[in-house]
Amino acid sequence: MTGNGPGVPGAETRGTIKVVVADDQSVVREGIVMLLGLLPGIEVIGSARDGEEAVALTGRLAPDIVLMDLRMPRCDGVEATRRIRAEYPGTEVVILTTYADDDSLFPALKAGARGYLTKDAGGDEIVKSIQDVLAGQAGLAPSVQRRLLERVTAPPPAPVAPAELPDGLTAREGEVLGLVAEGMSNSEISHALHISTATVKTHINNIFGKTGMRDRAQAVRYAYRHGLSRPPGRSHS
Repeated sequence: MTGNGPGVPGAETRGTIKVVVADDQSVVREGIVMLLGLLPGIEVIGSARDGEEAVALTGRLAPDIVLMDLRMPRCDGVEATRRIRAEYPGTEVVILTTYADDDSLFPALKAGARGYLTKDAGGDEIVKSIQDVLAGQAGLAPSVQRRLLERVTAPPPAPVAPAELPDGLTAREGEVLGLVAEGMSNSEISHALHISTATVKTHINNIFGKTGMRDRAQAVRYAYRHGLSRPPGRSHS
């Protein structure tokens, strides 16, 4: 974190913003408190060593903002954020952390944080984030905004191709054949798959035509051989 002097534009025009700082490292926590004490429009009314203390202080002091670290003992920043937003919705949370990876960023935002900064943020950036959040906007560091944009605009993952069934059987025909091997009648298959018995018969005729089978006994052996059903009494490996 770096200080950029007291001249933060617009800070003087706002009422004093009450802040609680939560960080498990005492040197870092005291440094943040000292930095915020130099900035206009900000009053630090409490500091917490972990998420449990942050939640308790929020209930007792009703701050406008909790400036929250993520990785803390007893109760981490994500869980503390979730509890604060659920129990004290008048208090907003801005994350101030070393980490900007997906495993840190997205759980914190889902928990209800409306700001997210890394600890190399300057005083003006911290104040701007706090003011933006209190104005109903997102108070995100530029690097975090870029990460969110990359996530939103990234192409969806390629769909996983379904396992190919033997002899050109369709997925539905594979289902029907598996149920035949389990000893179900056409009406029972109809009920299980929510299709008509006529449709079941059509599927079975197609199965026999594609595989060259003549009867259900052959169908059972075929299903066992190709892993579409398991013989009775054989457990999954």
